[in-house]
Amino acid sequence: MGGVGGPLLCIGDLLSDVSEASEIGDHNETSSYSLSSAPSISTDSLLPTSRLPQLFQENYSQLSEALDGTDHSWTALTLKLCSALETADKLVQSNNSNVRFLSEKVEVLESIVKRGDSAVKSAKFIQDKHSKESSSVGN
Repeated sequence: MGGVGGPLLCIGDLLSDVSEASEIGDHNETSSYSLSSAPSISTDSLLPTSRLPQLFQENYSQLSEALDGTDHSWTALTLKLCSALETADKLVQSNNSNVRFLSEKVEVLESIVKRGDSAVKSAKFIQDKHSKESSSVGN
């Protein structure tokens, strides 16, 4: 904890602690921050993409209201928001991985199409050459 005077002196300390935990987790492949509170990422439980900004805005508004107040509910709301952001980060990483995979497959398909185009050009060239030879023999 970076703050003096208490474990959660300010939101900056909390966010710093969460980022430190994530960095430690990235290096050790095991994070001290538990993802059990994060929503699970399954195809059945995913919200429609159009709903995600609204959901984030609702969570952010709740957090802003809590920060303006005097109660300590902001700590739980901040963890909820951090958990949602971490889940979103995992979704982005997964999508990036899928995009790379699809991009590689598109490159393979492009090379197949180019080979096919080349084979068609060669076949046309051979056919034209054969046609010219046949017509010159017929004269």
